[in-house]
Amino acid sequence: MEGNRHKLLHGPLFSRVPLDQRNAASRISAYIYGNILILAALIPVSPSNENVGILVVLGTALSTFVAHAFAENIGRSVRSDQPPTGLERWTDLRDSLPILTSAVLPCVILAVAAIGWLEPRTAQILAEAVMLVRIGGIVFVIRRLQGARPDRSTLTGALLLTCVATAIVVVKVVLTH
Repeated sequence: MEGNRHKLLHGPLFSRVPLDQRNAASRISAYIYGNILILAALIPVSPSNENVGILVVLGTALSTFVAHAFAENIGRSVRSDQPPTGLERWTDLRDSLPILTSAVLPCVILAVAAIGWLEPRTAQILAEAVMLVRIGGIVFVIRRLQGARPDRSTLTGALLLTCVATAIVVVKVVLTH
């Protein structure tokens, strides 16, 4: 079990062995979900020298990760008559990790503002722009997973995905803030 857990947590990221379609789809879903919610958390933050929003971003990432992993575990119980094994639970956690990783770059950018290397407002705008690029950029990853080379339609798809995600974020911010 320990060897399988190590392989599960570290193997697919650092090897040339491609993910199976189910795991890839689950991770991409979590990635998009995490990025959209982090962006939605960033927008209403009023940055100042004392508060650059790091705790809001971290709290959003952590709470979303826990909720997503929990929901995946419940969903797994519906798909199977057997209770999930320990390995399946680890797989659900691993497939939810992109939600947590969505917070890393914005937190680094906001931390740079917290130590005074960037103005807080500049850092927030930069963090928001990074999130939009991450969301659109997933189209290139999907194309790679499909074994296709990027082309003009990939860029168009990235722009469309970014626009749709931005609309979702706007709706979320308007309805919840």
